[in-house]
Amino acid sequence: MTLLAVEFQSNWLDVLQTTFMRNALIGGSLVAVAAGLLGYFVITRQNAFAAHALAHIGFPGATGAILLGVPVTLGLAVFCVGGGLLIGLFGRRVADREMATGTILALATAVGVLFASLASANAGTTTSVLFGNLLAISEDQLLVFAAFTAAVVGTLAVLARPLVFASVDPAVAEARGVPVRALGIAFVVLLALTITMAVQVVGTLLLFALVVTPAATALRITARPVRVAALAVAIALGSVWGGLVLSAMVDLPPSFFIVSLAVLAWLAVLLVPGGRRATPARAPVDNHHPH
Repeated sequence: MTLLAVEFQSNWLDVLQTTFMRNALIGGSLVAVAAGLLGYFVITRQNAFAAHALAHIGFPGATGAILLGVPVTLGLAVFCVGGGLLIGLFGRRVADREMATGTILALATAVGVLFASLASANAGTTTSVLFGNLLAISEDQLLVFAAFTAAVVGTLAVLARPLVFASVDPAVAEARGVPVRALGIAFVVLLALTITMAVQVVGTLLLFALVVTPAATALRITARPVRVAALAVAIALGSVWGGLVLSAMVDLPPSFFIVSLAVLAWLAVLLVPGGRRATPARAPVDNHHPH
């Protein structure tokens, strides 16, 4: 009995040309773009715990959707966005936000356990929520992913400047009239949409590999927000693409390879002699009221 029966597939190029692999490539790329763009703000705003919690808050939504026979993406989105709004409303300061997040997470986890036990006949789908199933992304899901990613990119295009200011120096930003609280709620909603997609790519338990790790890697190289976002997107895309190719080569779950490649990139930068964590740059501010 072998522990690992890994065998190279000589037809891996043919596998890459299949419809399900094409859908996986498109869906994974959309998630990588959204996650890479938001990763800088997740780290700068100290929202890593919230990102982790939102993935678990979405779990009862996914299992509830299974029970009701509605799309899992819908259940994930409703619970992730709802949880994000509650976190944004109740947690203004970091300490308050973490307490609110922990409380909401505990309730959501309990509900998720209940729904999962009731949906035991659909254990395969529940497992996919926990660990991701990128190769099962459907064309209908791709349309939803495209809409979510467009919402993230479009909103950030409008709010990037004040959001960077509010993330790096919230006290000064608020004093200058920046709507810090409203921006925080908007950001958490965008994060919830991204997590709704990312859960279906790498799963609840491996979420950080796309939402946090690429941006953390980029911040070891540069502190400029635009460069961090560009590098994070590139690392996330490289991890998704490389993970899918390796998955086709040896017929193993792509989520394992996606996470491994993202972590390897982080380790490579971390171990570079003289490397250090970049400090997020202060947002440039003019004398006009930022919008």
